[in-house]
Amino acid sequence: MRRLPAGFVALALLALTATACGSSSSDSGSGSGSGSSGTSSGGLTTVKVGVIPIVDVAPVYLGEKQGFYRERGLDLTLETGQGGAAIVPGVVSGQFQFGFSNTTSLMIAQSRNVPVRAVANGVASTGKAGADFGGVVVKGDSPVKSPKDLAGKKVAVNTLQNIGDTSVRESVRKAGGDPTKVEFVELAFDRMPAALDAGQVDAAWVVEPSLAVVKEQGGRVVASNFVDVSPDLTIALYFTSDKLAQQDPELVEKFAEATRESLAYANSHPDEVRDILTTYTKIPEKTLAAMTLPEWPEEPDRASLERLGELGRADGLFEKAPDLDALLP
Repeated sequence: MRRLPAGFVALALLALTATACGSSSSDSGSGSGSGSSGTSSGGLTTVKVGVIPIVDVAPVYLGEKQGFYRERGLDLTLETGQGGAAIVPGVVSGQFQFGFSNTTSLMIAQSRNVPVRAVANGVASTGKAGADFGGVVVKGDSPVKSPKDLAGKKVAVNTLQNIGDTSVRESVRKAGGDPTKVEFVELAFDRMPAALDAGQVDAAWVVEPSLAVVKEQGGRVVASNFVDVSPDLTIALYFTSDKLAQQDPELVEKFAEATRESLAYANSHPDEVRDILTTYTKIPEKTLAAMTLPEWPEEPDRASLERLGELGRADGLFEKAPDLDALLP
């Protein structure tokens, strides 16, 4: 058989493994279509951003509403999908100018020579064990009392061989358990509360709003896996293609500046974050009020990403060590 080009193979592999922090069955974007950026009727540059309808991306919606992007001449179009598997190839192909993805997926991409680079921070852990926006949960009457007890148990994660199972293994390891004995099952976040309640899995790694739903069902958190990796863990980033970064650095910098302003605004206006979530998700009001919001620092924490990269290498996620100097802004 004729061998495919290395870049094509890398992109195909990434489509199977890449994901952003969560997934959703909704597809309620504020725009549609594809292609390169252009000029809108108001003289603004149209920019398409691939996002997922989850809590993590609330800052860009807020920033759009507050006019932070328009002030810099950008007409933002946010296109949503079920998960991040299509976002990285979409950015590389030019369908989107920018995208949102978890850091492990981007490190996998970078290690496979997929031409992407981060341009702005995305979302981070709260750094508070037992009070993060994600964690490993069990039913209220579960015999699992600590992460150590997860060894030999069936644990749901949204994507295998990614940030979920890598971070859960670290929680088990730190508690003195055997991380190699955890059985991971791939399941969409929004299906995890029901699967846990029905006993189909022993535990689940969930993020908001699924975390709040499990708590409403009487479930409890037994591990704060993000915190166990690093209290200041940078979980996701906004990114672009190497091609766009080289061809239009001014556009990339404008997007990065507006996004940093949006992150800062979201951090200081939690009530507005909850309000904006109602415009692009279907989270019930009761769940919305009970959710723990993440942190949105303006800059990524490099030390936390170095640690996440070490864990990924130990788990065999990377064919070669990711180059953070090439990936990070």
